[in-house]
Amino acid sequence: MNHNPSVSVLSIYPMTFSFAFVLFDGPSKLIDWGVCYTAASYANRNAKSLSRIYAIIDQYQPDAIVIEDYTEPGSRRSPRIRRLYRSLTYAAQTKSIDVFRIAKVEVKKCFGLVGAKTKYEVAQAVAQQFSEFAHRLPKKRRAWDSQQPAMGLFTSAALSIVFYFHQQLPI
Repeated sequence: MNHNPSVSVLSIYPMTFSFAFVLFDGPSKLIDWGVCYTAASYANRNAKSLSRIYAIIDQYQPDAIVIEDYTEPGSRRSPRIRRLYRSLTYAAQTKSIDVFRIAKVEVKKCFGLVGAKTKYEVAQAVAQQFSEFAHRLPKKRRAWDSQQPAMGLFTSAALSIVFYFHQQLPI
């Protein structure tokens, strides 16, 4: 893939009962986003997620797909989510779409440049950059709370932002 910052990028962030997606057409042009719930039985969650992801890919035909690097040391993604990522990668490759994995460390480095150190601070930085997301920013999570599904939107957007940040760096 060339290092053109105007490529369309679909980032996908799976969660327990849903997945979030964000589609950019260039680093500052937000096209579509959403959280798709897949509250099917455990055995069918990946199939339902993949079906919806394929529909999004077919509708928008992105140049690249960005996902979290589930292979990095210390990744705590579940075996089901890892299988989903592998299936998604295979499907994208059959459609000649490049897949990029972004490590959490890279997200922290990139957003650390603007002073965002925690997941919530990263979400705040994304909401500040893209006003379309501002009203979806959940309250700061307390230690005993579950993560809100809307937080997946911010994580997905952050992955795309990091992708574009690295695409603009000189080689």
